[in-house]
Amino acid sequence: MPITDDYGQGIQIAALTDQPDAGKLAKDITNALAQRGVLRFASTSARSATLTGAAAPVEGMQTWLQDVNRLDVYDGTGWVAVSTGASAWTTILLASGFTQNGNSNGNLQYRLLNISGEESLQFRGAVNRTSYPSSPPSSYVINSTALPSAVRPSTLRTVVIPCSDVSSDRITLKLDVQTDGYLQVFGTGSSVKPPWIGFNGVIVSL
Repeated sequence: MPITDDYGQGIQIAALTDQPDAGKLAKDITNALAQRGVLRFASTSARSATLTGAAAPVEGMQTWLQDVNRLDVYDGTGWVAVSTGASAWTTILLASGFTQNGNSNGNLQYRLLNISGEESLQFRGAVNRTSYPSSPPSSYVINSTALPSAVRPSTLRTVVIPCSDVSSDRITLKLDVQTDGYLQVFGTGSSVKPPWIGFNGVIVSL
């Protein structure tokens, strides 16, 4: 009759009175320990293909997805993301008329975050605009190339961002992070021509 581990984890260990079977002994211990560690898979599809039948996921199981560098935990119903690996900052290509490092805040960049299991998009840096037409439009698209599909929000995300009070009647503008991957800033006009627009600390959920 197998005995169990001292930590209450249900890991079965053959008793001395059991029929000798080194293969079964090793497999029972290996399978029990593997599901209690962090399992590594190339992707969600690879995980789904492997964790079926007798190896189906159980509550508390953790996996690391190598394609997205993400740690997931199974809550008994489905997989929940709990953290994302180091996500490098990526510089955003700017539309004509804008340049990087506004107000010495660094280049406009983005990265993917995971906050309490929710994937989010974070920005930093600022942009310059040295000239505006006499009657500027009420909005500008900041980036010349759309953000990758992996970091586009599922719905429109609208937030407030700072701008210079020089040549401007206001110190904030409205930013729309659009589902098509473009960043559109609203609020410019004949009396609002800020030489820099900031994005530090802006986070939107995906």
